[in-house]
Amino acid sequence: MTHPNLEPQLDAYLDGELADAERRELESHLAHCPECTRFLDSRLALRSAIKARIPALRAPDTLRRRVRSLQRRARMPVLWRSLAVAASLAVVAFGGWRLGRQRGGGETIADEVFTSHVRSLMPGHLTDVQSSDQHTVKPWFNGKLDYSPPVYDFAGRGYPLLGGRLEYVGGRPVGALVYGRRQHLINVLLWPSDRGAAGAATETRQGYHVLHWATPDYTYWAVSDLGLAELREFEQLLQQADSAAAPR
Repeated sequence: MTHPNLEPQLDAYLDGELADAERRELESHLAHCPECTRFLDSRLALRSAIKARIPALRAPDTLRRRVRSLQRRARMPVLWRSLAVAASLAVVAFGGWRLGRQRGGGETIADEVFTSHVRSLMPGHLTDVQSSDQHTVKPWFNGKLDYSPPVYDFAGRGYPLLGGRLEYVGGRPVGALVYGRRQHLINVLLWPSDRGAAGAATETRQGYHVLHWATPDYTYWAVSDLGLAELREFEQLLQQADSAAAPR
């Protein structure tokens, strides 16, 4: 199969539309084909650029004015019942619009995190600094981020630190840490927590588990094809390390 004929498959791969067997075959090809890897990177960069340029939506002023108008008219005795229903429907529609935007935002971050994991599996993309020493990896981020990500090594528990790199998620550069577990890789992306950040979540995409949780200081995302039980064990190790390192 020629490389141009692979391009539709690469797009389907990014959209999560390939069957497991097709995905594994394509990933095996990508591991040995710089040309297709570059094509995939260009597609990822294009998607990120498009997302960055999509303007944030806000509730139309006309919707708010319509709701207020309905509320005023609803005070008229003859039309009270019908207008009350109309106003309620408008409020429900507005609430659904906001909920859809919130979900869309969360899904966008999850998409970017998952894309980061997939990209890291391509040759030469896993780490910018390769080291099992947390005292080497942590200072490497100095001057590259506006925060200092906590770095731990869990080699004694079977999850050795492998290194770190920079990623771009949610419109900002973020730190990514890489851990190992036998033949599996775990990518951990983290950045300072925002107020009102979403709570813990778990999902599975194309055979990869995606975990999300937040502490008072950091928002964490972990992605791996490791079994879910072991990935949750790794999450607990991170949370315990964060708790032990927190100021008393």
